[in-house]
Amino acid sequence: MKTLNTPIPPGGTIGIIGGGQLGRMLAMAAARLGMKTCIYNDAPDAPAFQVTDRSFAAPYDDLEKLAAFADACDAVTFEFENLPAHAIAHLADRVPVRPGAHALAITQDRLSEKTFVERLGLKTAPFFDVTSAGQAREAFAKLGGRGIIKTRRFGYDGKGQAKVASADEAVKAFESFKGAPAILEGFVDFEYEASVVAARGADGAFAAYDPPANEHENHILRRSTVPSPLSSAQVTGAKEIAQAIGKALDYVGVFAVELFVGKDGALLVNEIAPRVHNTGHWTIEACACSQFEQHIRAVAGWPLGDPARHADAVMENIIGAEVDAWEALAKTGALHLYGKAESRLGRKMGHITRLKPLTKP
Repeated sequence: MKTLNTPIPPGGTIGIIGGGQLGRMLAMAAARLGMKTCIYNDAPDAPAFQVTDRSFAAPYDDLEKLAAFADACDAVTFEFENLPAHAIAHLADRVPVRPGAHALAITQDRLSEKTFVERLGLKTAPFFDVTSAGQAREAFAKLGGRGIIKTRRFGYDGKGQAKVASADEAVKAFESFKGAPAILEGFVDFEYEASVVAARGADGAFAAYDPPANEHENHILRRSTVPSPLSSAQVTGAKEIAQAIGKALDYVGVFAVELFVGKDGALLVNEIAPRVHNTGHWTIEACACSQFEQHIRAVAGWPLGDPARHADAVMENIIGAEVDAWEALAKTGALHLYGKAESRLGRKMGHITRLKPLTKP
């Protein structure tokens, strides 16, 4: 097996599992640092294939192709977390994988993730394991109010989840998951949503970006704004939450912690994303070292960059047919289009970031 005892020098190759927009922007950041990338994706039309040195198009559980991919790389990382555990183990036997299988295993499953966060002494919404219709009914009774039932694995952008206001609704929602294990979470009456995008280096160094406030439409992120309404004490608290999580996971790379900001000012952990994150896209223009460069630095064993921002920013996603107005959008800010061949309802086609002079968070 290859080992990573010293930093990967310029000219080295970072392997990226997943060829969507996150993989694309990671590859572009690696190129800035003089590194090559090799992208592995399960379909041949991946946006990241347009900007990489080498690519593999094969199923994520094709162990032979994964072995060839690993042999072409000095280290491997991911743009998304829902990968087969045996495939991750197969990769890790051949090449350094960052973040490691432990962090991915915990964050792939909402129940293990929430349990992990609770054991760290951090606040979350109340939650209950649901593996049967009877358990869904019992869990709702224990909850004592409205909730959200979610599949434990694979959900994103509102998929695999439903709001429930009665035991019957909880049972019906669970049955719609067709037997997939689920988790029932208490509904949080929050003031707004925020997130902290942070990085942990191979040497344990930690760096966090200013937390943005996030607005969603139809369960999809619409915009992220920095500075957020968080107080300086809340900003410090959010970064401390991320630091505790990163250390406990022995994490290497960039990750995000999605937060609910309670009406009492409390910060509740909603989810952990073990990868670069949509709410950190503003860092490309507003920071000298973006979240994508920061992740490549960590994976390659380089020193972490400075996460300080030099501007205020609003990042907005371009969703579905909104991309048709690309020419008008290009006049109003820093436009990023992801090279996707077809726009679909709810599909993220790009984003735009608009900057203003810096104010303090």
